[in-house]
Amino acid sequence: MYRLYKTLTKKILLACLSFFLFFSMPFYPISAPAFAASSEENAFTKIYERITPAIVAIDAQLDEGVSSGTGCVIDSNGAILTSSHVINKAKNIEVTTANGQSYKGEVLAVLKDKNDLAIIKINPKKPLPVISFGNSENVKVGQRVLAIGNPFGFRGTLTTGIISRIDYQRKKIQTDAAINPGCSGGPLLNLDGQVIGINQSIYNPDNNRSNIGIGFAVPVNYAKDFINLTKSKMASVRPGR
Repeated sequence: MYRLYKTLTKKILLACLSFFLFFSMPFYPISAPAFAASSEENAFTKIYERITPAIVAIDAQLDEGVSSGTGCVIDSNGAILTSSHVINKAKNIEVTTANGQSYKGEVLAVLKDKNDLAIIKINPKKPLPVISFGNSENVKVGQRVLAIGNPFGFRGTLTTGIISRIDYQRKKIQTDAAINPGCSGGPLLNLDGQVIGINQSIYNPDNNRSNIGIGFAVPVNYAKDFINLTKSKMASVRPGR
């Protein structure tokens, strides 16, 4: 009987000690921000993999040299949305798709106002992937955004940031996502992978050509209106698809 009592006592003491040690040890939970960061990174990767095949590099030959930019495929038959200043007065336009194929580009339409938009056309060997449009009226300051472009010739570059400001007077979306020479005409994307703006320019008061964290994009709704106005020149284009 004494042995049984002694055995039970040891077990109870061990159980109490284990209970005490377990709850006295520091507890390090996986915080919500860690989960959020992982989820956001996965979203960035998926968006990049889905959208990049619909983004092209543009090199326009001008009298004074080469103007380089980015374009968004808006129709599988080869219609491409870009910034008009990229192809303005170009003698020859070369478009390189994400798979490395190069094509001669033809200007279909140019928007002659502050929105700086143009549509060019290539004749691809097979149907191209296309971008998906969002609604720029839903854009909010502080929301996460991504930009894809060809800065300084580094094709298929992804940068991230937020909407820093909405300039209603100038009809521009301001972002701190890195935009550099060669990114004009590329997409500004929300976390659904939808284009909410067309990257246009950077603010460089000291004449530094590189990004300082103040970039501007044309709200995509103006681009959709532009596409609708030029549908007669490209009957196959379906804006908002």
